[in-house]
Amino acid sequence: MAEQKERWMSALALSTAVMAVLAAITTLYVGKYSSRAVMMQGQESNQWAYYQAKSIKGHTYEIQKERLELELLAGGPALNKAAAERFRQTIADYSGQIKRYEVEKKEIKAKAENLSQSKEKAQSMAGNFGYSLIFLQIAIMLSSVASLTKRHYLWYIGLVSCSGWLFFFLDAWYLFY
Repeated sequence: MAEQKERWMSALALSTAVMAVLAAITTLYVGKYSSRAVMMQGQESNQWAYYQAKSIKGHTYEIQKERLELELLAGGPALNKAAAERFRQTIADYSGQIKRYEVEKKEIKAKAENLSQSKEKAQSMAGNFGYSLIFLQIAIMLSSVASLTKRHYLWYIGLVSCSGWLFFFLDAWYLFY
């Protein structure tokens, strides 16, 4: 009987130690992906601010282009040839700037949206690692109480709760849920 009790205590201690190691690894992943999500949020915000700056600059060129077009129309035949040509050249330059800013905005928007998707994935992964950690903490707590009270069923319930850890840990990687 004493040998059977000692084997149970050894299995209990070993399984609790394994759970503690798994909890440490899971905690590492929670922190890693939480930090990654926060960093990506900052990068995404920077990209949207950059997008807004490009939008403002492009809009400024649009307003100036429209103003010059109106001045050219208003001046009409009264403008000398050199002034009219200068107006047309500046309008063409502004049109080029507007097109350039539109291209740059598309690139910036694509990068910001990519960062947003990566951030959301990192947030989901961190959340699932967090859920998996909860199941391990429950299992460790049940195993600890089982060792103190010598109640085998508490240890078995703790082992079963490790299936929750496994589900959410795998879900964090594969995002199937």
